[in-house]
Amino acid sequence: MVRRPAVALTCLLLALTACAAPAAPSSGALTLSGADQSDGTASAVLPASAAAATRGVKLTGIKTTNATTGVITVTGTITPAPAKGTRIRLHQWIPTTKKWQEIGHGFSVGTGVTIKVTQPGSIRDYRLNVYAQAPYPAATSKPITFKHYVWRGLFKRGVLASGGKANPQFTVIPPSEGPRRSEADLLADKGGYVWGEVDSTGCRHFKSWLGNLTDGTARLSIHNGPRAKAIASVRQLQESEGNFDAKIDGVTRLRLQATDVKSGYGPYISVDSYLLCTN
Repeated sequence: MVRRPAVALTCLLLALTACAAPAAPSSGALTLSGADQSDGTASAVLPASAAAATRGVKLTGIKTTNATTGVITVTGTITPAPAKGTRIRLHQWIPTTKKWQEIGHGFSVGTGVTIKVTQPGSIRDYRLNVYAQAPYPAATSKPITFKHYVWRGLFKRGVLASGGKANPQFTVIPPSEGPRRSEADLLADKGGYVWGEVDSTGCRHFKSWLGNLTDGTARLSIHNGPRAKAIASVRQLQESEGNFDAKIDGVTRLRLQATDVKSGYGPYISVDSYLLCTN
């Protein structure tokens, strides 16, 4: 009877010892190595999907917002959103060098960006670009072709030819006095007319201020080259001012003409004229 409690106590001690022993790690348990073991923390390991992360860049809008100064406004999106204030670059394709060139930049706000640049009239390809930003590599949007129309002086490229009847005089104001290359004086004797032609390739609109300095009525008109019929015209009374504008799509040689309607000594009109062009 005395031996049975001793045997039971021995079995109980063996059972407790077995419970206290550490269990062997399973094949799925986290194993620490190197420096991670020293402080008991595990380093973050990016999953394969994050290692191959990509960023999307899209040019969502482009337009001329000031045709007088040549301002282009571009909008775009970057997803996922970069850090606030990330520099987003606007590239333009340069045909002469056959390379993309940065012409301006903006800073991201959330997923959006707005960039404004000033450029001369042109037809070019544009794209947005963002540099690498962990865990994302550099990214570029698909290019967009854009026609940028800007106002320029009518005589910026000179006068191709001039003429008329009854002592015609077509005088462009020199650059020292008219740097915009938009001003000219058109004169002829009584009953006469005077004209001058310019290259209007790539242009879509004409506008002009005019002042009639003669002692009667004169007519200012624009023509498609030497063709007799005017595209548009305006009659201006003696010693008065006015404005004149017209669409000129497809006209590559624009003729500006002043004609005497009824006066004592002939037409005399001063103009300040512009073309809306991509060149």
